[in-house]
Amino acid sequence: MRLADFILRDMEIILGQWEAFAATLLPAAANMKSLALRDHAQQILEAVAADLFTAQSRETQRVKSLGRAPTLTEAPETAAQTHGHLRARSGFEINQLAAEYRALRASVLRLWMGECQPEAPNPDDIIRFNEAIDQALAESVSFFSSQVDQARNLLLGMLGHDMRSPLQAIQMTAVHLAALNAGDKVSQAASRMIHSGARMQALLDDMLDFNRTKLGLGINISPTDVDLADLFADELKLVRAAHPDHQIDLVMAGDSKGVWDGRRLQQLLGNLVVNAIKYGAPDSPVRVIVTAAEEEVRFDVRNSGVAIEQQTLDRIFEPLRRGPDQEKKYDADGNLGLGLYIAREVAKAHGGDVEARSNEAETVFTVRLPRHQ
Repeated sequence: MRLADFILRDMEIILGQWEAFAATLLPAAANMKSLALRDHAQQILEAVAADLFTAQSRETQRVKSLGRAPTLTEAPETAAQTHGHLRARSGFEINQLAAEYRALRASVLRLWMGECQPEAPNPDDIIRFNEAIDQALAESVSFFSSQVDQARNLLLGMLGHDMRSPLQAIQMTAVHLAALNAGDKVSQAASRMIHSGARMQALLDDMLDFNRTKLGLGINISPTDVDLADLFADELKLVRAAHPDHQIDLVMAGDSKGVWDGRRLQQLLGNLVVNAIKYGAPDSPVRVIVTAAEEEVRFDVRNSGVAIEQQTLDRIFEPLRRGPDQEKKYDADGNLGLGLYIAREVAKAHGGDVEARSNEAETVFTVRLPRHQ
């Protein structure tokens, strides 16, 4: 008997074994009923059988083995994809999801080979069946991972949002203590609380921005009429206060007025300048050069120092990444490695972009902001 015919004929027996195995995957399966345990298993097996019935050339088989199987245009997602999505929502682990397919593969082949005796099973059916199961597993894992990622980002977003209120209370209390002028010890303690609170606030802001982008919401901006000359001067004044040993120069040329989110552009500039201070030569200035044209405003953040390798430069705007010599700086800096990523996302939210280049002479980050979005 051919394998596709066997699957359709003995579907209930196969599903019974799937259900029995799924019930052992604790604790997620502890209170699940039969319908939930069998979730989309019948549709997955029917899709496998349909694939076995379909004529397949060697070239088609080769393409499928590379993970480029054709997709169904009439369905938003396959049964295997939906199964992975629902298993993630039900609390299964990814290893348990893979174990379901492993058990299904063994169950079907064992039952079918027993049915084929005394004749030998068709070897092409075995190859095609394994291929179809691997495809279904890949689809399930992909959607399982997407669901887990989304749930994690939502949790981090809610956590970051809910932490703002107690953090603001701590900061306000610290400011009040500082204003009491109750002695050096109290003032120093209040100053430490204010400084630590500001760092925590910056970390929370970065985390919330990161989660917005991972959830597909992008960076939130509120454009108004602003003058970059004033905004950048104010931002660099704060950076100089935090880094008094570094020289930071600002050069403006042209009309710097436009409609942008001023607070976000200050965040963008601050991230780039702080990055230049951290990883540039300590005895050379960081230069911010703004050039305003009719259609766009461009500004460069330039610093001298060791050239960034091209491999690092190609991925420098990716989130949670640092150069090979930057990991040891993490503990002291207390950052999440999101500064450059968020800088690029802020630029993109304004219809612009950020690019980086580096050589032995200097490293330059260039931001382009269109005047009309």
